[in-house]
Amino acid sequence: MASLSFHTARIKHPIHALDSLTKTSYYHLCTKKLSHQKILKNLHFPSCFSVSESSVSSTPLQTKSGEVLVEDDSEEEIEDDPTAELCYFDPGTDPGSIKEWQVDFCSRPILDIRGKKVWELVVCDESLSLQYTKYFPNNVINSVTLKDALVAICDDLGVPLPEKIRFFRSQMQTIITKACTELGIKPIPSKRCLSLVLWLEERYETVYTRHPGFQKGLKPILSLDNPFPVQLPENLYGEKWAFVQLPFSAVAEEVASLKKGFAFGTGLDLDLLGIEVSEKTLVPGIAVGSSRAKPLAAWMNGLEVCSVEADVARASIILSVGISTRYVYATYKKTPVTTREAETWEAAKKACGGLHFLAIQDDLDSDCCVGFWLLSDLPPSPV
Repeated sequence: MASLSFHTARIKHPIHALDSLTKTSYYHLCTKKLSHQKILKNLHFPSCFSVSESSVSSTPLQTKSGEVLVEDDSEEEIEDDPTAELCYFDPGTDPGSIKEWQVDFCSRPILDIRGKKVWELVVCDESLSLQYTKYFPNNVINSVTLKDALVAICDDLGVPLPEKIRFFRSQMQTIITKACTELGIKPIPSKRCLSLVLWLEERYETVYTRHPGFQKGLKPILSLDNPFPVQLPENLYGEKWAFVQLPFSAVAEEVASLKKGFAFGTGLDLDLLGIEVSEKTLVPGIAVGSSRAKPLAAWMNGLEVCSVEADVARASIILSVGISTRYVYATYKKTPVTTREAETWEAAKKACGGLHFLAIQDDLDSDCCVGFWLLSDLPPSPV
């Protein structure tokens, strides 16, 4: 049984401031053990100023002589301030190495002194080497505000603008796309913002619920989409498919091969996700065989593949891509046997903490993958 627990060691906190179905099969791509594991960084976070309850401005308290007051935390631990903003960059990271940011710009379950919802910009990179948050009143939400804030991140942290920005809210696509376009950044609507989503979950528990303006049960203005699945485009059809399983050691090897450019696809930061599985644990997946595997994998690679699920009620396989697109990836004849296989596959996915994969091959009996996507089921963001 795998466990899924977000590793919060990389999260920095502001200190308190003074103010057709084939039978289930097994195929083995490779079984080598990972030669090393990624080590969590022990990062130091510099202190931040507090943000007022109106979520508009922030300043440190000063004495009459103009000196900035600083608390002595040598003898007791200082409590995190839930109203503080975060501005952090790992000093051990090359600023030019971060080519992609993950961005959320949305209301929070917090009211300001006017009784209006507070908005927040949350920005990070995949490794959480860059972490930035800023509150905004609801009457300044537009592409100009966002563009200026993105530029301010670069000024404050001394980093260049990214080449790409990922975001997972379809309702903010117009504002984010416009801001990005004016800055020469490529906007990518995608639910593969795992670092960001997990960070938002962590912030809900440790920041928002402790904020003096927190309103329990207050839902976000921008809810997440989960539309009815539509027909798959013809160019994405495979010729055969199967429910499959791979030992985790083999999955790790496939992810390693992606980094070497041997196949199309994407991996996941399992260290950040906190997914703990043994090397022999069988990870469920969907294998697709096609005589045109390479172009199929190339097309699939441009879709921002998010997850795959077995819809037992409709006897189909659902492929989620981008922000809110869901395709009927495959169907099968509904029988007690196929239903049991689909349920078993979903149960195996749950046992792996939501971890699963999509593999594209020239043939289902092949030992190699042309495309490999490591995927994860995550609960929707609480905000």
